Amino acid sequence: MIRFTDLIRGDMLVRDVKVRHPETIPVFERFGFRGACDDCDIDQVARKYGLRPLDVVDALNQVVFPSAAGRE
Repeated sequence: MIRFTDLIRGDMLVRDVKVRHPETIPVFERFGFRGACDDCDIDQVARKYGLRPLDVVDALNQVVFPSAAGRE
């Protein structure tokens, strides 16, 4: 079972997520996140690029927790 505290959230810094979960780096790259954005939180960067923060967070969590993808 995945605990809420383990999930990636929009208020987390991009750098912290990349360090803790290096498998997320390609996801950040796919969404166009640049290294200069690493000290910002995911929500800020997503909005800056015109993305829905929830879409980015969902994609990141699916990479980190693939067995939980699609569960309600």
